[in-house]
Amino acid sequence: MRAAYDEIADWYEHEFLPRTEGDPLGLNRVLTELLGPGDGTCLEIGCGTGVHAAALRGLGWSPVGVDLSAGMLRHARVRLPVALGDAGRLPIRDGCLPAVVALMVHTDMPGYPDVLREAARVLRPGGRLVHVGVHPCFCGGFADRADPAAVVVRPGYLDGHWTKQSWTDQGIRDKVGASHWPLAELLGAFLEAGLVLDGFAEGTGPTPTVLGVRARKP
Repeated sequence: MRAAYDEIADWYEHEFLPRTEGDPLGLNRVLTELLGPGDGTCLEIGCGTGVHAAALRGLGWSPVGVDLSAGMLRHARVRLPVALGDAGRLPIRDGCLPAVVALMVHTDMPGYPDVLREAARVLRPGGRLVHVGVHPCFCGGFADRADPAAVVVRPGYLDGHWTKQSWTDQGIRDKVGASHWPLAELLGAFLEAGLVLDGFAEGTGPTPTVLGVRARKP
């Protein structure tokens, strides 16, 4: 079981992550606003190298992670308990978790609706799912973000597709590719999973890079 991120795991840890220090996208702010404090187990789907574990612990949660990439998990193991697994078939029993988060991963998962259904399955009634991902309206192969003050959105937003097209060669999309979910399809997938939408937040900047969604299991 070899994942696309295996080949770039060391680059991601040692070169890409240092460029994201200081929360330039507002991801941690959005996570804090939507997840809030807690004292139970919080599952991070697609945990990667575990870089978000500290923020989750800072909110009082006990993070555990699942990821398909063994290469990424080599780095994650020093940050949180992890398991190698498919987000579409989580190795977790039904209805046992108070919180699940998916942070900057939905474009890596062509079957994201199935992932949301799995998240709903493992959440206990009243449990919360927090999704923080690239903003579907302003990020994608159709968007040129070379100038943060004047993002250019070209035709292509409504096309759900996988692409390596990117405005920069310093990011992830051009290396492993990404799926795109227009906003209506993305939010509809939460509803189809049986979740109730109850909170939204956007990242920093004149044109936000991230969109956060909070949903609860009835």
